Amino acid sequence: MRNSVLLFILGLSFIIVSCDSKRVYDEYKSVPNEWNKDSVISFKINPPDSIKPYNLFVDLRNTSAYKYSNIFLIVEMVFPHGKTIKDTLEYRMADPSGKFLGTGLMDVKENKLWYKEDVVFKEAGEYTVNIQHAMRENGKVNGVVDLEGITDVGFRIETPTSN
Repeated sequence: MRNSVLLFILGLSFIIVSCDSKRVYDEYKSVPNEWNKDSVISFKINPPDSIKPYNLFVDLRNTSAYKYSNIFLIVEMVFPHGKTIKDTLEYRMADPSGKFLGTGLMDVKENKLWYKEDVVFKEAGEYTVNIQHAMRENGKVNGVVDLEGITDVGFRIETPTSN
């Protein structure tokens, strides 16, 4: 009986993961205890198509050790032939009451944050996406050196939802 329940749960998990038909690329990288301001997390991407548009996301996992209601990120996309686009982005991580906005039932919350919409990868070859935090505390000039509470940083590419 116990093996049947375990097999059912395993099968159900496989079905749920397999149903993510919009996913083109999805990778996470773990952050050690703290995310240093000089630590750049990089993703190497070979887009499957140079004609179709894609939606791009930055994914973050955080714990209750994250003590801010927002996060500032510097996201840089390096094209195969050297062109670079760099954006400084701000995302809300918690509502005004302090409750984290991410999904998840336990201590770790997962955040799927919009980066770019309807991107066409026109250049053939490998793209690199670099992500680093740029957090500062209110009233302070110097940035937060070691950011606590972020456990994983990810990058995701999806096919847009058809209308």
